[in-house]
Amino acid sequence: MKKILLIIIDGLGDKPIPQLKNKTPLEAAKTPNLDFLAKKGICGLVLPYITKGELPTSEDTHLALFGFDPKIYNPGRGVLEVLGIGLKILPGDVCLRGNFATVDTRTLKIIDRRAGRIEKTESLIRAINGITIEGVKFLIGKAISHRIGIVMRNKNLSAKISDGDPKVTGGSPLRVRSLDKSKSAEFTARVLNQFLAKAHSILKEHPINKKRKLPANYILVRKGGKLKKIKGFNKKYNLKAAFVAGGTLYKGIGRFLRMREIKVKGATGLPTTNLKGKLIASKKGLKNYDFIFCHIKAADNLAEDGNFFGKKKFIEKIDKNLKPLLKLKNTLIVVTADHSTCSLLKSHCQKPIPILIYSNGRDYYPSTVFQPKSTRSKKVKKFSERDCQKGNLGKIKQIDLMPKILKLACAFDKK
Repeated sequence: MKKILLIIIDGLGDKPIPQLKNKTPLEAAKTPNLDFLAKKGICGLVLPYITKGELPTSEDTHLALFGFDPKIYNPGRGVLEVLGIGLKILPGDVCLRGNFATVDTRTLKIIDRRAGRIEKTESLIRAINGITIEGVKFLIGKAISHRIGIVMRNKNLSAKISDGDPKVTGGSPLRVRSLDKSKSAEFTARVLNQFLAKAHSILKEHPINKKRKLPANYILVRKGGKLKKIKGFNKKYNLKAAFVAGGTLYKGIGRFLRMREIKVKGATGLPTTNLKGKLIASKKGLKNYDFIFCHIKAADNLAEDGNFFGKKKFIEKIDKNLKPLLKLKNTLIVVTADHSTCSLLKSHCQKPIPILIYSNGRDYYPSTVFQPKSTRSKKVKKFSERDCQKGNLGKIKQIDLMPKILKLACAFDKK
């Protein structure tokens, strides 16, 4: 079986934007290397994993990409963030994802859910780390930018608690509630609310926040969970797997699935990430691993900020750094995303995701693995949402993608 390099460009898909001549950022971007891979490979659309009535989440869509049903395997975003940060998780711990946010200190109305995407949060974290309330110790770890991971440590805790983040500005943070009638859930919610109030009283007086236009004076929490043990990616597919990532969530997903980490200096989830280093490390990693997962984050962040010009420019930056991969031998290159992020909506959206699969030197792609004869003759000239609709992969449910990739990788060896 061929080796597999899976490149996830987070939030890649989008909706057409008037300022880009009714093109998406991907369609408007100059992407000669991605276009080459699309023309020489096979393309289609992936239907992201969505819980009914909700927008796709990063954790669900990534687990689905790897063939792990989120309904069964998702331990909660908080657990994955904490794993990515590198904090130790003990039995009984409840883990949460947190955002430093800006609130009006008089009314507690949310002004900015990300505190201006503050990056230097180390001293703020030190000020609230280690707080103990009613025997529950709060351990805080730094994630990317404004994000943090929170570990609540005590034996009598429950993850059956609601979020404190309303996900909109203008209103107040939500009071955390128990989601069942158990004493442990009620205790967890009560103690967490006390911690959030205490953290706010400390943060609003912190010297750094006295100087900021958007002070990081509140913590919005969500996605509590407890760690669960699962059969990892290697055992599920009998493949030796590794990951390259800068964002803590994606490191956490890799660690949760028991992939080995390939560390890259300067790899972050920001537009300034070391793209060249990440892609070269992925290429080199194929010498020792059967499967490499390379995650690239910033297109999603830029779209969430409504910065469609920045998203277009970042996609072009990715494309320029892909050139060393074009001549990879004995390797199946897969480029797609976890979900689409719509710049005008400033949020994840349900739009299908473009995908390309390429193998150097292959003129034959066994279409019987994917799609009926009626779609075989259609050609793709550019890697984009619109063009990939013509591809002979057709539309694939995200949860079904990994088995199809593996089937295709095996089919090549038989030709």
